[in-house]
Amino acid sequence: MGAGILGIGRYLPEKVLTNFDLEKMMDTSDEWIRTRTGIEERRIATDDMDTSDMAYFAAKKAIEDAKISPQDIDLILVATVTPDRAFPSVACMLQERLGAVKAAALDISAACAGFIYGMVTASQFIDNGAYRYILVVGAEKLSKIIDWNDRNTAVLFGDGAGAVVMGPVSEGRGILSFELGADGTGGKHLYKEEYIVMNGREVFKFAVRQMGESCIHVLEKAGLSKNDVDFLIPHQANIRIVEAARQRLELPEEKMSTTIRKYGNTSAASIPISIVEELEAGKIKDDDLIIMVGFGGGLTWGAIALRWGR
Repeated sequence: MGAGILGIGRYLPEKVLTNFDLEKMMDTSDEWIRTRTGIEERRIATDDMDTSDMAYFAAKKAIEDAKISPQDIDLILVATVTPDRAFPSVACMLQERLGAVKAAALDISAACAGFIYGMVTASQFIDNGAYRYILVVGAEKLSKIIDWNDRNTAVLFGDGAGAVVMGPVSEGRGILSFELGADGTGGKHLYKEEYIVMNGREVFKFAVRQMGESCIHVLEKAGLSKNDVDFLIPHQANIRIVEAARQRLELPEEKMSTTIRKYGNTSAASIPISIVEELEAGKIKDDDLIIMVGFGGGLTWGAIALRWGR
């Protein structure tokens, strides 16, 4: 039995911030944002809601979907670059709030690739028999580290959380292969001081190359080809970047998730949010081969080939 996804959940704040709202806040336009990023709106958390709150709501849904109790969870991994505070970790706060008394807990800081890092880490504990049920969460309140006077970054990001419960799945299903990587020399292109700082040109070049290469690498490791791919779930950073990954796999448009239009870039939360979106839309079915791929500040990247189903 391999390690796969047993339950899923997500949380998105109620407040919607549209491109037209941003036109009133800064020197930008709906047309400028849409043509360069593919984003039309994003969700913004209220001042009294933090990352751990969104993580909790998403995690609770995933646990219910997996048909287990919080007391069954062995480990909690939260991928985030916007923790409530330096410590305790969001994962520890989540453990207390869920009542997951048996679970170890830690945060993972790999920016937008964090959820992939979390899933791969969880799979190792499950594969070797150390743990049975692991909660993996991607949660971000990016609105609190955005410079709302910087139109080049402020228009890109949104808030939200997504979660999965991972555990043993039936033979042939679950994670078939993965790739994780990092290039610290590129850290100067995407980082946080007081606010997010990004060299858009360099990040774009890196992402277009790495997303496509990582997709191909995990297929090769699994002994599969482009023709075997049923659906692609890329990190939702920029419509031109995800389109480059789709074209590298030679997939039709309907076989790729493009939730960026509604939610923007939610960093570590974007892939699990997209999983829920596409499942609810009926675009992912049992035994489908799913490719998930992400990249982020660090620079970091990761990809997974997963056979869907329990």
